[in-house]
This record gives sequence, structure tokens and C-alpha cells, in this order.
Amino acid sequence: MTDKRKVRKAVFPVAGLGTRFLPATKAVPKEMLTVVDKPVIQYVVDEALEAGIEHLIFVTGRSKAVIEDYFDIQVELDQTLRERNKKAEIELLEAILPKAGTTSFTRQQAPLGLGHAVWCARDLVGDEPFALLLPDMIMKGEKGCLKGMVELYEQSGGNVIAVEECAPNQAHKYGIVGVGDKIGEGFKITKMVEKPAPGTAPSNFFINGRYILQPEIFPILERQERGAGNEIQLTDGMVKLSGAQPFAAYHFRGDTYDCGAKDGFILANVAFALERGDIRPSVEEPLKALLQSLK
Repeated sequence: MTDKRKVRKAVFPVAGLGTRFLPATKAVPKEMLTVVDKPVIQYVVDEALEAGIEHLIFVTGRSKAVIEDYFDIQVELDQTLRERNKKAEIELLEAILPKAGTTSFTRQQAPLGLGHAVWCARDLVGDEPFALLLPDMIMKGEKGCLKGMVELYEQSGGNVIAVEECAPNQAHKYGIVGVGDKIGEGFKITKMVEKPAPGTAPSNFFINGRYILQPEIFPILERQERGAGNEIQLTDGMVKLSGAQPFAAYHFRGDTYDCGAKDGFILANVAFALERGDIRPSVEEPLKALLQSLK
């Protein structure tokens, strides 16, 4: 199968508890923690919109209502800004507000894994290909990761996974893909292995949290038995789907920050602050001085 129907919808699994950021995430969803002045989820949504996504689907959990509120109009704030003639702030908020009817929210009632979270979006996705973006991962490059994936998908059809290179001796920490024939800015995938034993990885290309999948993944996930961590694993479902449909890898060559981890979150704040013309002049030298003082 080489389905090339347009990728119109994107799924964002945002039901996670964010325990690595306690106590902050006791009150604030991890996806709403800010990198400089935008929530983490906004960076990921911006990436999807850049790639031409038309409909945003959020798989939420309890205590995540603030995410739904964020992608809506806050009447009191809007009224106050207009009364005070805060034109720049009004334009900023209007620019990030999704168009009416282009966001959907569904619940994952129990933390049963990424595969289960994706399955929870089945009725909202319907019978069409969709993008899946892990909201912890913020990516920065000349071209958005998902935009490059969509371009590759238009050549390859089927399913597309974004990958990056890691040190070979670190491959056992990731989901790794086997490398086949080159296609566009990537290659055909020959196999997928979740956290291979040291020295057995088919390559050093690891899956980085961006996917374009065909809807045939849903019935597979519905029947999928629990795997690692006693959870329904997406990788296990993709391995089964690969027996019937082709998978291609898009080689992303930018920077990725895992904002689900404290070190990645801090690095993301520094990186995005330093590329801001209104912030870099006041933080660059103090950062250098701080690093020097720690030597």
C-alpha cells in the first residue's frame, strides 16, 4: 500500500502525569510549562501548522482542562487588553488562536501507554492518514521536522517516521530502525527494534517522536497486548503494521530538546532565548560568566 492521501490531522498525546517535574506539575500540566514565553505544547502545534495540518486532536487526561482553555478565547483577558489598547498583545493572542472547529479533545481515562493514547483518537481521526507528535519533544531546524516528513510522505506514501542519529553505544536506549534504500531526505525502513540489546542494533538511527501513520494502525492497537512497562506500546503496533505497509524514515538534521526531562527543558530555554534578538543581548554574557565561574 502506498496511500498518499493528504495528511490533514495531527494527534497530540497530552495525558501524561509529568512526574519528573513534580511538584510543578501537581498544578500545571507539563505541556504548559514555558520555554521562554510559550508553553511547550505551542511549539509542537506550531510545527504541525507549518506542515499544513488542518485539525488538531488532543488526547488529554484528568487535570488537563487548562490545555483546552489555552486554545480558546479568554474573554476577560481579551476585554482587558482591548480596554487598555494593548494592540501587540491582542495580535499575538489572535495569531495563536486556532480557527473555530479545528481542535478536538478526547480523554485517555487510564495511563495505558502511547499506543493506547493513539487508539483513543481513532474516531476523531477516522479513515485517513494522520500525524502524531509527542508533545515533550521540541525541534528546531531550518525546516520543521513534520514539514520535512510530509514532503517525504508525498514521495513515499505509506507510513513515515522521523529519525536522528545517536552514538552507536547509546542505541540500546532507543527505538532503532534498519536502513534500506535512500528515498528523498530519508530512506526505507527495513526493521524496527525497541531498545535493542547492546551491540545488536541494526543502525544508530533512533525514532525521535514524530510519525505519519495510516489508519490501519488503529485495529492493530485495539488488539495489541501490553508490552514493555505493562503498557500498550506504539512501536509494537508499528512492527505489525510494517508487515503489510511500507515505512520510510525522514532524517531530521536539526536540534531536538526533550522537554519531558529537566536537562532537555533547561537546554531548550537557553537555546530559544539565545536566538531571540530581544533577549540574547541581556543573557548571553551572564550565561558565559556563570559557566566560567563553575569551572
